[in-house]
Amino acid sequence: MHEAIGHRFHAILVDNGVLRLNEAEIVHETLTKGLGIDLTVIDASEEFLSKLKGVSDPEKKRKIIGNTFIEVFEREGDKLEKATEQSGAKIEFLLQGTLYPDVIESISFKGPSATIKTHHNVGGLLDDMKLKLIEPLRELFKDEVRALGRLMGIPADLVMRHPFPGPGLAIRILGEVTPEQIAIARAADNIFIQEIRAHGIYDRMSQAFAALLPVRAVGVMGDQRTYEQVIALRAVETTDFMTATWYEFEAKFLKVVSSRIINEVRGVNRVVYDVSTKPPATIEWE
Repeated sequence: MHEAIGHRFHAILVDNGVLRLNEAEIVHETLTKGLGIDLTVIDASEEFLSKLKGVSDPEKKRKIIGNTFIEVFEREGDKLEKATEQSGAKIEFLLQGTLYPDVIESISFKGPSATIKTHHNVGGLLDDMKLKLIEPLRELFKDEVRALGRLMGIPADLVMRHPFPGPGLAIRILGEVTPEQIAIARAADNIFIQEIRAHGIYDRMSQAFAALLPVRAVGVMGDQRTYEQVIALRAVETTDFMTATWYEFEAKFLKVVSSRIINEVRGVNRVVYDVSTKPPATIEWE
């Protein structure tokens, strides 16, 4: 879109408060310096977190986040129209990077399929939204999108970047999303990805993350009994994201990650590794 219409394209990154560590800053630098896109970052974290307060059901989380995204986009569109009212510019369209797996899991698109989970950019949209959608990747799988990215000359590190869901850490924190839970999930996830990159295996897997489980386990730190939370690590290999197998880490790698998380992330005393395939499990936990 940037190449097609230039300055008429207004890129907006909404910080929903459940991004990974320094995500907004990293994406801003990557897109502005790497691709020359004029990107505006909107901090709407308080708005999102206030609406998520007390909500544990994953479908409700997804719909709340999807609806709030659209509300923020429409609000920013109104601001842009007022700022450019002399030129008569209208903000009519919303560009989304929706992929085919998002559609298949959210709604029946080209055949009978059940709703597996409502992706915020499909089933989580407002029924009365003013903006018209442009979704050029809607019928493509992830491997096809990456092939397209290479043809367009997009840098390899961007093409191979692991997907991150729109609802962010909200669907990697099972149960209610609170600032305290976000801090735990964010810190554990950052350690996991740090070690994956440090060991030079990031591109060998398709997606990796840490999920915070809504259970507590007994542990021991020094001579003290602990009763704290559990982190589940998840890493998969896939091309189309419709099926996936779990990535086989070396035991010594998992030992390093587990030790770091337990020792560096306050509130966690146990780390487990998810060895489920898709199907029957989905890649994300919620």
